[in-house]
Amino acid sequence: MADLELGATASADAALAAWLEHLAHERRLAANTLEAYGRIGRLYLAFLQQHRGEPPTLADLGKVTGAEVRAHLADRRSGDRPLAARSISQTLSAIRAFHGWLDRRCATPAPQLALVRGPRIKPSLPRPVSEDQARGLLHETYADPDAEPWEGLRDRAVLTLLYGCGLRISEGLSLTVADTPLGDSLRVTGKGGKTRMASVLPAVREAIAGYLKAQPFPLQAADALFRARRGGPLSPRHVQATVQRLRGRLGLPASATPHALRHSFATHLLGAGADLRSIQELLGHASLSTTQKYTAVDTARLLQAYASAHPRA
Repeated sequence: MADLELGATASADAALAAWLEHLAHERRLAANTLEAYGRIGRLYLAFLQQHRGEPPTLADLGKVTGAEVRAHLADRRSGDRPLAARSISQTLSAIRAFHGWLDRRCATPAPQLALVRGPRIKPSLPRPVSEDQARGLLHETYADPDAEPWEGLRDRAVLTLLYGCGLRISEGLSLTVADTPLGDSLRVTGKGGKTRMASVLPAVREAIAGYLKAQPFPLQAADALFRARRGGPLSPRHVQATVQRLRGRLGLPASATPHALRHSFATHLLGAGADLRSIQELLGHASLSTTQKYTAVDTARLLQAYASAHPRA
């Protein structure tokens, strides 16, 4: 392994490259996550080089002080493109992950990193759309005068899949023709290459079958299921832009995004009596605490309904 070949005199850049290789091939993190970690790591090492006046080595990374890390975070928060508190917290988390790997795999601990505290972040609640709003988004896909009929069927199939199965955009767009026709369940590959089983509703099967029958391209089993107008694989940006356009027509808030359909999937299941463990498995959450956020959403909606309907409110 590349990380085991690093000596104390190896450059910090080589250590960062070995860590990113570990994340890509052993942890199998998503490309966007790898890009974010790489960007954070490069900015961190550039700051250390500027601060110390020379490129740091692997041994130097073990001598990083808490003051240096705090100075880097302060620089990120007050630069030309200042980061919000949540982004600062994510930056510190990535730096800690990098140094944790250096400790475990390269015997290069940085004990002063434990002295650094990130900003306090107020937990944000998921912002789902209501059942009526979700139905409106699915129905409105047919109303685009600039799109071919099969494109409307495709957009409705994608959104129905996200809402009906609780998938992330990347998970939905990773389906291939070989996954069809859909059965009662679907094996989904999520974050970190982890797989889970998602239940498939009849409405989801019907929407995808209707799109597949109407789309005009000769597809092979290994091809991406959802295709763009010119025949290439459909991009996440198209799905995001589609929902942005639809919510403008329907007068929905900016929080009505493709990912909000996944939140709605969980919230509506919880409201119908599903237990948290089942929802955790369906969403592919590693921790139950992540899923528990939806209980706060459901409670907030109940209190809002009470406040608006009770005669003494």
